[in-house]
Amino acid sequence: MAESRTPRRKNAPPREDVLAVAMDMIAERGLEKLTMAALGREVGMSSGHLLYYFHSKDELLLRTLEWSEGRLGAERARLLTRDAPARERLDAFVDLYVPDGHRDPHWTLWLEVWNRSQNADEDARERQVAIEGAWHRDLVALLAEGISRGEFRAVDPDRFAARLRSLLDGFSIHVAIGLRGTDRAHVLGHVREFLDESLGRAGHPDT
Repeated sequence: MAESRTPRRKNAPPREDVLAVAMDMIAERGLEKLTMAALGREVGMSSGHLLYYFHSKDELLLRTLEWSEGRLGAERARLLTRDAPARERLDAFVDLYVPDGHRDPHWTLWLEVWNRSQNADEDARERQVAIEGAWHRDLVALLAEGISRGEFRAVDPDRFAARLRSLLDGFSIHVAIGLRGTDRAHVLGHVREFLDESLGRAGHPDT
């Protein structure tokens, strides 16, 4: 539980502070409680001032997602640049990707942004593609490295990454919405079994 915050009254807080508070509110109260009025009370701003900053709730949610993804991107870079076997780093990638559990705030936000993207403009869609692309590029690079070192069976890194991310998205949605029988531990077991079967080292029979 985040510590209680004292709203700032005299000066508007930096936008990153507003986004951090928005994410805290999603984690603590759920997305349905994140209104412009409620967020304004938390940060000491009027709804009108928030709309001046973000223009719409859709933009607020997308900005918050981008802020959260920036933090995840830094953590992903740290994990993937470690001096460790490619498979160990791939497991770390999967651990970071899959939600912590039901109502995981980052995935709750993703699901809402995806839902609203049906009516989003081209700029918003391109920004979502950019977020997805960062995960994809890092995964492709890791797979290519593992293949070049003989740690993984030879596959097309780009095609395999696309399929793996689709698998992770499907499982992650189930975890985030709390679908019975698809808790995080269960999902991680399925994914690791799939990776064992699909990326067993070249020249080594499957176990």
